[in-house]
Amino acid sequence: MAKKIIGETLLEIANAIESGQFTKKIKIGLTTLGSEHGVDNLVNGAHFAKSNLFDIVLIGPKVETDLEVIEVNDEKEMHTKMEELLESGYIDSCVTMHYNFPIGVSTVGRVITPGRGKEMILATTTGTSATNRIEAMVRNAIYGIATAKSIGIKTPKVGILNVDGARQVEKCLNELKDNGYDLEFAESVRADGGCVMRGNDLLVGAPDVMVCDTLSGNIFMKVFSSFTSGGDYESIGYGYGPGVGEDYNRKILILSRASGSPVVSNALKYAYDVAKGNVSEIAKEEFINAKKSKFDTIIESVTKKEAKVSEDIKMPDKQVVTTQISGVDIMDLEDAVKELWKNGVYAESGMGCTGPIVLVNDAKGKIAVDILLKAGYTAK
Repeated sequence: MAKKIIGETLLEIANAIESGQFTKKIKIGLTTLGSEHGVDNLVNGAHFAKSNLFDIVLIGPKVETDLEVIEVNDEKEMHTKMEELLESGYIDSCVTMHYNFPIGVSTVGRVITPGRGKEMILATTTGTSATNRIEAMVRNAIYGIATAKSIGIKTPKVGILNVDGARQVEKCLNELKDNGYDLEFAESVRADGGCVMRGNDLLVGAPDVMVCDTLSGNIFMKVFSSFTSGGDYESIGYGYGPGVGEDYNRKILILSRASGSPVVSNALKYAYDVAKGNVSEIAKEEFINAKKSKFDTIIESVTKKEAKVSEDIKMPDKQVVTTQISGVDIMDLEDAVKELWKNGVYAESGMGCTGPIVLVNDAKGKIAVDILLKAGYTAK
């Protein structure tokens, strides 16, 4: 086996000499100050990750190691040096802790789900993709798709976590898809299916990319990575991932200060994957395609602030309501009910096992759905 590997390596070198095409070996940085578990924890993770595929450059205090070390004295100097090395191209990506990304950039995590042992992308886990919640989650979906493609998933399947705003996000993504954006939805493992995911789907990794708000993603990241170790030591998964944005070039991946050596090791491998796959360029291309599919118009429709004229809407006479209409977001639920009242349809709001619902009389079911569709309250 050793002779075979040496032979293949020599053949690659010979071919490179003959063609005149040499590829620089990818270098991955790792900052080594700031961990709650000390410098050795990070250095040990780097040693676990050692590979013939990439070189590792430590940025921190001097330590006993055969890896390259660029010495710095404190965390501020460490991040300044990291940025210099990235800008100069000396390193291709870097793993660090507590880095401040600009608005519009969020990190895309990578976990191993406990139900099936399947890898799943969490989009996103730190940062702020946009100040509007719905826009942020739609952007998170694109960030997740770009990251999944950069690590070799050619057609990632996307699920939307059932949090506030999920149905509006589903509507936006469906519009993008209808307008030509290449997007494939995942299917929930629950009997009623759909792309809006429940806790069960998190555990089994139903989608390749799970879209959520950043705060929820951060919590899930911590739970997935430390549920076997009690919370103060993250031992499973690949960390909080690379910062991804519409036009962001630095490949900086985030760890928690509680991340243990196994997660540090995996984060370095993740950093290699997104550097080799060039996640930044893929993200740019995804947004070019999304904008061709009316991304800006779709986002404007959910973020514009219109002056609302107060109107006294009279509630129609009460009726028995047994028909359920799902697909209305929790934040729009009461407005959807009033929209039906305005059109002479008695309705009530409720909460089903899969989320918010509007309840109407059986005879008014189809009429109610048509009214809500026309008003943009449901994608169904």
